[in-house]
Amino acid sequence: MMTQNHHNPNGRVCGKVALVTGGAKGIGAASVRMLAAEGAQVLISDLDVEAGQALAAQIGPSASFIRHDVSSEEQWRQVIDQVRERYARLDILVNNAGILIGGSIEQTTLADWHKMMRVNADSVFLGCRESLGLMKERGGSIINLSSIAALAARDDYLAYSASKGAVAALSRSVAAFCRRRKYRIRCNTLHPDGVLTDMTRGGFPEGVDPNRLTIDSDPMNRMCLPEDVAASVLFLASDESRAINGVELRIDSGQMVMSI
Repeated sequence: MMTQNHHNPNGRVCGKVALVTGGAKGIGAASVRMLAAEGAQVLISDLDVEAGQALAAQIGPSASFIRHDVSSEEQWRQVIDQVRERYARLDILVNNAGILIGGSIEQTTLADWHKMMRVNADSVFLGCRESLGLMKERGGSIINLSSIAALAARDDYLAYSASKGAVAALSRSVAAFCRRRKYRIRCNTLHPDGVLTDMTRGGFPEGVDPNRLTIDSDPMNRMCLPEDVAASVLFLASDESRAINGVELRIDSGQMVMSI
């Protein structure tokens, strides 16, 4: 039997409406659970219908699922129209959907480059642009998932790093635009390092237990859990972070500050 999350009427995002892309699994699902548990109505956007519907059923009335190709301009417009019709507001947008394709500058094909940009960067551009009209009357928080790869060099993930770098630059521009026009819409980026999700677990060599590579096992490790990222999503979504705008928050267990 599915168990429902308890909806907190006094939660940190009580009364807010949130849209989480790539919300069916991994960081997205952890964010959906936390936002719903803290009082938000959450719309789960994903291409994985089975996982998305199962998560919505598990959470209960405070969550619903919509199939959504985030690289499609038309589908973005349809999703925002549905949010407007159902809730008449959007307070939180979490642009989390993304893919990971490895490859150096010598290995990356143009097709891979285009695919990475379409899913990881175009989707964030479309989400921000299409959401502004619904968010600007009341204000809100846009949280875009970038990566530590946008800030530090990864020679083996060229297109991925570039796509996440585009997300960071785009987000700064959105933050400046909204502030100059006094929209009260904040836009920030999260930059995780290693996160144990379905997408990353498949990349470990055979015989390696990913769970032994987390900061729970050793603080020098770089892997964290989806809930560690979701906690930052919740903070940026809440009014507790109302003075934080245009920042790049690293979730890397201190990896970037290590000189050796």
